[in-house]
Amino acid sequence: MKTGGRKGASLIDLVVALGILMLLFAGIFLVYYSILDATINVEKRTEATSALNKEIEMIRNLPYAQIGTIGGIPAGVLPQEQNVSVGDDTFSVKTVVRNIDDPFDGTLGGTPGDTAPADYKLISLEISCPICVRFVPLQFTTVVSPKGLETAGQTGSLFVNVIDALGNPVPGATVQIVNASVTPSIDLSDLTNMSGTLQLVGVPTGTQSYAISVSKSGYSSERTYPANASSNPNPVKPNATVAVQAITNLTFGIDRTSELDVISSDKVCGGVGGMNFNVSSSKLIGLPSVLKFATSGTTNAQGSKILPNMEWDAYSMGFSNAGWDLAGTIPLSPFVLDPSTTVPFRFVVQLAVPDSLLVTVRDAATQSPVPFPTITVSKPGSSDVKTGGHAFMNQLNWGPTDYSSQDGGLDGASVPGTLALNMTPSSTYSTTTSWLISNTFDVGGAAATYYGFGWNGDQPPQAGEGSVKFQFAANNDNATWNFAGPDGTGSTYYAVSSSTLNSDLNGKRYLRFKVFLTTENENFTPRLDDVWMEFNSVCVPDSQSLFQGLSLSTYDIQVSAPGYITGISTTTLTADRNEITINLNK
Repeated sequence: MKTGGRKGASLIDLVVALGILMLLFAGIFLVYYSILDATINVEKRTEATSALNKEIEMIRNLPYAQIGTIGGIPAGVLPQEQNVSVGDDTFSVKTVVRNIDDPFDGTLGGTPGDTAPADYKLISLEISCPICVRFVPLQFTTVVSPKGLETAGQTGSLFVNVIDALGNPVPGATVQIVNASVTPSIDLSDLTNMSGTLQLVGVPTGTQSYAISVSKSGYSSERTYPANASSNPNPVKPNATVAVQAITNLTFGIDRTSELDVISSDKVCGGVGGMNFNVSSSKLIGLPSVLKFATSGTTNAQGSKILPNMEWDAYSMGFSNAGWDLAGTIPLSPFVLDPSTTVPFRFVVQLAVPDSLLVTVRDAATQSPVPFPTITVSKPGSSDVKTGGHAFMNQLNWGPTDYSSQDGGLDGASVPGTLALNMTPSSTYSTTTSWLISNTFDVGGAAATYYGFGWNGDQPPQAGEGSVKFQFAANNDNATWNFAGPDGTGSTYYAVSSSTLNSDLNGKRYLRFKVFLTTENENFTPRLDDVWMEFNSVCVPDSQSLFQGLSLSTYDIQVSAPGYITGISTTTLTADRNEITINLNK
């Protein structure tokens, strides 16, 4: 016998029903909130419109001569910015009044000319609500004109043009104009139009009394300077003069700012912190040599210092640090910093050795760097040759931490600085070939070129031919090591010092070598003292070479480069650190 009964609602049914109700009520709330928000905004805009109407009526009832802003041009009784309360809300009202030169009767400096260019006044009002949500400011513009005929005035005109680094107009730039020597005094701020210009007519006259500054958010700035100031007695752009019935036309250049990342490192891009430097601009604000910008700084522990908000310009970089020699810069100094860019400038440094000479090679016509020049520095009895853009890495020690791995048949500890075969208990050497793999050499970037390598040591004839030989491997992951010889395979070896490395290694950041030692006579062992590798990478200056350990003497310098006439010069070293630039002609 079956028992009938009612089935209850499941938990899933209950959750679904609650979800539907929540969505329904959320929709109702959003509609209600939107209606309420719109109603509030309508009320506030109505209040703002009422405030504007009152302000306009007040202006219309003023005498024409008083229609202007306090500290503005034309001068008047209206504040440039004021707060107005309507009901429970407070609005901000900005007022701009400008004299307008109407072309109907000619323009100042035009054809026909107009000796009274202030034909009428343009009034612009903007009202905003700083504490209101989603309130769109209201604007109102009107004109007022005098009752009588215009007469020739005793004022002038001031036109401010703002351009960027390419000469294009900069609209929306803030122009600040201050003149405390006229009555009433002037202190106004306005924006350039779409043509990058702010035109003011009916401006009171004054000789070098108008201080003008131009700026814009995210841009550099420019200004005028008072003449005869103690810090800048002869400014390049002195405060402006406004003459009777004349136009004063000034142009200012601003553009988006940039970032300069100053780096101090060695030739394999390893950061060297705590390096002092200085930066100076080429732009002048005063004659003969008042710089617009100059500063100094120190790189952090990682060898970096970021200078933000830098103006586009050509900058010169200086370096002076006890205990360190400058091995070059990337790029050469001075260098150009373009607008809206981030530029790294690298000081390449190495431990100081007294009486050093840094040689820089430039194109005589363009002053651009000459890459990979061959530089010979010599005096009677000594000579040294280096190639710009070539650097060296060395392996000098063979202790337990100085290599990656070995097969146990080599001894690098018994004689410091020397690697040899292990001696057996019977005081002989195994005739089995043994190997050692170096630690990783990091050249700082994948754009690497490996030129050659060499080694110092001893190969006794009794040990046999090829008792010291090498293979090399390179990669960009610091993990995959496929050692190979001169033909790029694992079946050949570099057995001669000063060998050229296989070009397959180029374009790879990480490098290791594998050295093999063997002997044919158990009583003799080959010996390896050091290994050097010649390379170029991103942190090696291409047109500079540093010569260290010279003497305070006179040296002949000879420089050659493909496509250039060999350059010859002479220099006398007078200090621990010396520099010379050689210009080559084609």
